[in-house]
Amino acid sequence: MKVSLASALGTCFGVKDAINLAMEPQFKSDLTIVGQLVHNRQVNESLKRNGVDLVNGIDDLNKIKTKKVMITAHGAAEKMKEALVNAGHIVYDASCPLVMRVHKTVKSMVEQNYFPVVIGQEEHVEVKGIVGDLDDYIVINNEEDLEKLRAAPTKRFGIVSQTTQQMEKVENLVRKIREMDCVEDVAFVNTICQPTRDRQIAVRDLADQVDLMIVIGGYNSSNTKKLVQVCDEKNVEAHHIEAATQLDRSWFTNKNHVGITAGTSTPEYVINEVHTAILKIAQDMEEMPQAAH
Repeated sequence: MKVSLASALGTCFGVKDAINLAMEPQFKSDLTIVGQLVHNRQVNESLKRNGVDLVNGIDDLNKIKTKKVMITAHGAAEKMKEALVNAGHIVYDASCPLVMRVHKTVKSMVEQNYFPVVIGQEEHVEVKGIVGDLDDYIVINNEEDLEKLRAAPTKRFGIVSQTTQQMEKVENLVRKIREMDCVEDVAFVNTICQPTRDRQIAVRDLADQVDLMIVIGGYNSSNTKKLVQVCDEKNVEAHHIEAATQLDRSWFTNKNHVGITAGTSTPEYVINEVHTAILKIAQDMEEMPQAAH
């Protein structure tokens, strides 16, 4: 059984920078992260071991016991940062620069009198941060949501995307928006981040070669779910796991080629543990006596 790693997988620079910042000695036992720094269970557990507190979000302001607080890699609205400062906290910002680019793009579009439209998941922390400072906006996640545009006060729309969306989905929705009779002018900036694109392209290429894909990442990680989606579209069997302990040997029966990919918030050591465990399963299967024909 052949085992291949996707050509691009695992943590991106924005996630690495956020984790490194939160792990700095100056923060030991004196830092609260507002939200999940990244959507990965192992990372959040290691932060807790380092004495870092985590609260779900700005609604839990009264639960923050430390002076120092940190904004997650997913970014946050300026209103939220101001609320933290006004509550007497020192704010450290671990927002990914590519997410902040989306914030700036939306602001610029509004200044040019475009009505802001965000393609993404309305309840996702990144999207909440993008729209958090806007007076009016529409979030679209599928074709059914397009009807929302009819209620907008203008026919000029400025469109951006959550950074971890699937490329084909975003391009398809933008095309549909352009075709609508209630739309006259569309300014679209593709804000899917490059690491997300690279991982989607890599998993698509690998899916053409394998008969099983193991996708590693947090169950609440948007970009990891998109990697599973790519496999589903390619009709390749895929299993989404968070750790090597979740591997099931039965998945690998009669498989010739196994691919491994991982979301942008999955640490390298977790990928290595899964890779090693799969290689061990492959070795065990080779050593098993073959059934007589």
